[in-house]
Amino acid sequence: MNTLSMSARLRQLIEQEGLLRMPCVYDGLTARLAQEAGFPALSTSGSAIAASLLGMPDVGLLGLAENVQHASRLVNVLDVPLICDADTGYGGILNAVRTLREFEAAGVAGIYLEDQVFPKKCGQLPTDTAVEPIDEQCRKIEALAKAKVSSDFFLIARTDSKSMHGLDDAAYRGRRYLEAGADAVLVVGADRADELERVAEGVRGPLMTVLHEHPPSGDLDDAFLRSVGCVIAIHSGVLRYAVVKKLREVLATMRQDGSTRALRHEMCNLDEYNKVLGLDDWLKLES
Repeated sequence: MNTLSMSARLRQLIEQEGLLRMPCVYDGLTARLAQEAGFPALSTSGSAIAASLLGMPDVGLLGLAENVQHASRLVNVLDVPLICDADTGYGGILNAVRTLREFEAAGVAGIYLEDQVFPKKCGQLPTDTAVEPIDEQCRKIEALAKAKVSSDFFLIARTDSKSMHGLDDAAYRGRRYLEAGADAVLVVGADRADELERVAEGVRGPLMTVLHEHPPSGDLDDAFLRSVGCVIAIHSGVLRYAVVKKLREVLATMRQDGSTRALRHEMCNLDEYNKVLGLDDWLKLES
């Protein structure tokens, strides 16, 4: 039995693999399916969770309690490390400290926390994104690094500075955030190979990147990502985009035909579904 904490296991995986690609799960079913597929670590997306829990866009509507409770549910069905989107920490330095401690207590392996002005918005929205003053954000990260119960808990500092201040400012912020105690840096908007190379030169430390399901970031391969020091690459949209497209097709066909006959070959059966959910384990426990 592996007695390492999930945070320690995440660090061990990074050391062994050099790069971890993770799909962003957003509920218990997607978490189980991603684990079944063999991914050694997983991530969440705040945007996906807002859509799943609230049916609303990622415009700062999700709160700390909702996010942590949801993360705890995911941890309970997983045997692999999970890193979570912790938004801005939901306020100032003290709020952010509480946010980190709540996620750590929930069994999460690490969080990524952004420097947007509270309340935040999804970094992919077509609007300029205001960020906190750099010295204030560095103090927040320093406080978070000191507040960790376990030194293994993985703290990723995300910056959305590129939107309004350019890539060089974002890279500079990333370097300062590492110096303040972050374990890795995510620069939102650095999607092209040349942009990531520029970020790597400025940050000079471990990077996390978000891969979108379209070029240019969607076409970046593992060899390149490792070359720029990327240790975590998350596919934030892959599951939700696939679900929206397929469910739209299924529902439209069912509505049009008044039957599911044309769809049945595209569905799993009840036994397969229950296997994903671990029904046999629960029945054994009951008996």
